[in-house]
Amino acid sequence: MPALKPRSVKSTVALALGLFILVPGQALADDTFDDHTQNPPGTQAKGDADDGTLSATAGAVVYDRSKNGSGPSAGAVTSTTSWTPPPCYYAPKYTPAQLKAYLEPIWEAGSTGPEWDLGQRNKYEDGGTKDGTYKDFNKAMTGKGYWWDSYVNGDYPVGWDSCDKGIFWVDTNDDPPADIPEAITPEVLAQLAYAEIRVPSTKIELAPEDTTKVNLPTWAWLDTAEFKPVSVTASVPLLGIEATTTAEPVSLKIEPGTDDATTYPPSGVCEINDGRIGEAYAKGRADETPPCGVRYLRSSGDGSYKLRATVTWKIHWTGTGVNGEQGLPDGTFGAEQDVIVQEIQAVNR
Repeated sequence: MPALKPRSVKSTVALALGLFILVPGQALADDTFDDHTQNPPGTQAKGDADDGTLSATAGAVVYDRSKNGSGPSAGAVTSTTSWTPPPCYYAPKYTPAQLKAYLEPIWEAGSTGPEWDLGQRNKYEDGGTKDGTYKDFNKAMTGKGYWWDSYVNGDYPVGWDSCDKGIFWVDTNDDPPADIPEAITPEVLAQLAYAEIRVPSTKIELAPEDTTKVNLPTWAWLDTAEFKPVSVTASVPLLGIEATTTAEPVSLKIEPGTDDATTYPPSGVCEINDGRIGEAYAKGRADETPPCGVRYLRSSGDGSYKLRATVTWKIHWTGTGVNGEQGLPDGTFGAEQDVIVQEIQAVNR
């Protein structure tokens, strides 16, 4: 992994960091922090712009969601594989003074037991005579590095406790220890950004709309104004690294909700073509075969069929120090809608 060197931070990140709301009771260190952090790592600060597009956690990951999908119907894509975003990761979290403010109350409370407390005190406070121990929380190195610790996905998914290394020190511009695969990198940022992607609800346009007839081709298409690429950028300003993850719609899968139906094309998968999925129905084309659609072979009776439309999104990312686009597993997002299918009424004369 290349050395992580600080660099300038975009104005949107500066705005996000300026919107922090500090959690009451969290001690702030009296150290001097890097000039672009505004708040030190480990304060558990969070913030959001009024429109919900920006948020931050001091010292860790900042999200720019200004190009993300939005609206009440937007939702998270689900990977087409067993891949899931990282359940935890390591990143800068404490200055020496902050680590002291965090650990000493725990030791004084004695809640972790005298043996553990003694070991921790030797490592972080009273040591310094051998490798892996420090004097006074490494205060002499204030401004020259940070204590790294784990950050856990707030949903506590499977594997959230896999980041079981103790708190460790990293000098500014140095790489974290090689035996910590969960350390934050542009690739990890890209995966975290993937989890923040939101895409429009997959309600397709139908003709006829909502109610159709047996054996009548029903055309289906998507509103191309809504179905366009979306992206989220995740960054760690303290380290000067970032990654942008982008989702692009590539196909629509139609599941009629009954076996008594024929889809167009037969696979039920309508690929994107010239920037659009499916083709809007035009007057006079009722007897034509739609490029994307369905033909029901049996009435839905007194009820309706649950037609499910699922869009597949291609996921890729770019990031600091990475050449070209990198792939991540495709994602899908779908929704159901009711379709009433009626018999064609014959008139006897």
